[in-house]
Amino acid sequence: MQEPTFLILTALADGAQHGYGIISDVERISAGRTRLRAGTLYAALDRLQAEGLIAPDREEVVDGRLRRYYRLTEDGAAALAAEVDALRRRTEVAARRLAAFPRRGGGTAPAFAAHFQRGLR
Repeated sequence: MQEPTFLILTALADGAQHGYGIISDVERISAGRTRLRAGTLYAALDRLQAEGLIAPDREEVVDGRLRRYYRLTEDGAAALAAEVDALRRRTEVAARRLAAFPRRGGGTAPAFAAHFQRGLR
């Protein structure tokens, strides 16, 4: 799963949102690393809707403009959960390997790996 897809599904896991809300939430979730442009977002929303991972929730008019809200579907939640599990497994492998990685001056980095293991719980 591409990172923008992961972040969009993560944003919608918190509840239905409209496009600008998703853009803002993705930026918050990614700590500013991912800034979706409107064209990129709406192309992704169309694709995710066609795949059955999201669905329109409702529409409202605000200041004369139509605002469409999207929600995560059961299939979308399952896809997101599967990706979270896959990321967790890869992170655990990386943490184990880092724990065994020799640092300059000898020794390994157990405190570093322990930090990651705590974050996975």
